[in-house]
Amino acid sequence: MSQQQAEKEARKQSAPILQVKNLKKYYPITSPFGKTKDFVKAVEQVTFDLTEKETIGLVGESGCGKSTTGRTILRLTEPTEGAAIYKGRDLFTLKPKEMKKVRKEIQMVFQDPHSSLNPKKRIGEIIEESMKIHRIGNKAERIEKAMYLLRRTGIREDQYYKFPHEFSGGQRQRIGIARALAVNPSVFILDEPVSALDVSIQSQVINLLEELQDEFKLAYLFISHDLSVVRHISDQIGVMYLGHLVEKASTDELFENPLHPYTKALLSSIPIPDTRVRRERIILKGDVPSPINPPSGCVFHTRCPFVIEKCKKEKPIYKESTNGHLVACHLY
Repeated sequence: MSQQQAEKEARKQSAPILQVKNLKKYYPITSPFGKTKDFVKAVEQVTFDLTEKETIGLVGESGCGKSTTGRTILRLTEPTEGAAIYKGRDLFTLKPKEMKKVRKEIQMVFQDPHSSLNPKKRIGEIIEESMKIHRIGNKAERIEKAMYLLRRTGIREDQYYKFPHEFSGGQRQRIGIARALAVNPSVFILDEPVSALDVSIQSQVINLLEELQDEFKLAYLFISHDLSVVRHISDQIGVMYLGHLVEKASTDELFENPLHPYTKALLSSIPIPDTRVRRERIILKGDVPSPINPPSGCVFHTRCPFVIEKCKKEKPIYKESTNGHLVACHLY
């Protein structure tokens, strides 16, 4: 057994650092008079565990609830139901002062590295600001740590006093990562962290994230629509459709033995660089249903090529098919 495989097995036996249980997030639709008419059901009964130094990837089409899941865990938007248990404490029951203390341990890296940085502040101030908020160190110590984090993430120290607009997209994302590291977190929620970057820069940022994970013992929730990127960095992958987590398995298991029809369709869409290799492409018919009025039974049945009558009436139970491979589908 290789060292990497041994580490994966050890993580399976360790207690989760973050447990998300039956997470729901509904957005109310109100009339002009303020009366709630209906709800946008953005996230529905999402459950998973995250252990130290582990990366869980969340994938799915745009609008499936991936980003909302990450933001709700951190309470950037308040949950409707469920629990997010971090080190034995339910984040959803904490008061604002208690949540402020926990936020330094769970940091978020956003999709757009330009809009996530204050354009009026120099990058040194941006990195130091989070340390000031959480009262970490004195002024000299904060400057020293900010300088170190810039070096560690690939930004030269002489750029400390520059503004965000003076950097490329890849450099700005590195600055965002440095800012998140400043408060000594344990968990990173990475919301499409490389989708706005060139392919060559994507690989550099992914390699940096992997190095930082080993060095600082970070756990990652990696949200992306790019299956190739998710495959490279993730230990486990969860597939979301219309707010539901329809399948979750280890990365190798999911790619070698996908079970849910939606997962099979997603994997069939990955381009193969070798033109001699042919893969049968699964084309899903129809549009994604509205999250305001999702289909009865299995939410995927309106587009599923293997639909049976039971799918239209009964919601499938999320259950284990093989060792650690979970799927919500009536075919299994």
